[in-house]
Amino acid sequence: MNNQESSNLFYFDHERLNTLAEDLHPKYTQTEPFPHIVIDSFMPEHALEMVLKEFPTPEMSVWRKYDKEQKEKKLSLEDDIKMGDHTRHILSQFNSATFVNFLEKLTGINGLIPDPHFRGGGLHQIIPGGYLGIHADFNRYKRLNLNRRINAIVYLNKDWKEEYGGHLELWSNDMSHAVHKIAPLFNRCVIFNTSDFAYHGHPDPLRCPDAMSRKSLAL
Repeated sequence: MNNQESSNLFYFDHERLNTLAEDLHPKYTQTEPFPHIVIDSFMPEHALEMVLKEFPTPEMSVWRKYDKEQKEKKLSLEDDIKMGDHTRHILSQFNSATFVNFLEKLTGINGLIPDPHFRGGGLHQIIPGGYLGIHADFNRYKRLNLNRRINAIVYLNKDWKEEYGGHLELWSNDMSHAVHKIAPLFNRCVIFNTSDFAYHGHPDPLRCPDAMSRKSLAL
């Protein structure tokens, strides 16, 4: 990374996030079917554009492939050593005290600890035909002997059209229907509680053009 690039590094602004958390906390805690929030234009676009430039293509060997019928068909990268410099920096910002403080104030959950290993997070990519069945995430992180409490996702998909699908669906506690469908638009951040009943996914196969994919950062 050269000097000019390093001078353009993105850092979360404490004051902005503090104000945002105060404003959104009531809505976050009261939203159905479980606490969540959708925040558009979450970061300066140039920060995510730099991540896009170094985002691994689907055919690269860095990806872990998941292909389980009825459950999931996706690509995942948790090892930050295999990521680009800007991507590693952005992920470190999400694991910073500034962002964790924001999450605590937003969610009302104190004592949150970021995961340096990005278990279940990191980079995600889904190619046409891929999907993620409706599920509740694991809530016990054995490596750190901690409970998983919060998911934060930032989408990286420019020029995304409604007909492409790939919407994040949040389902009712009895798994009878989708309560919300959230398009994976560029610079859209979705934060939600994880629990035994926080059912989510995108069950319908992705319909974007072959040259595109559904990309996201996950914490």
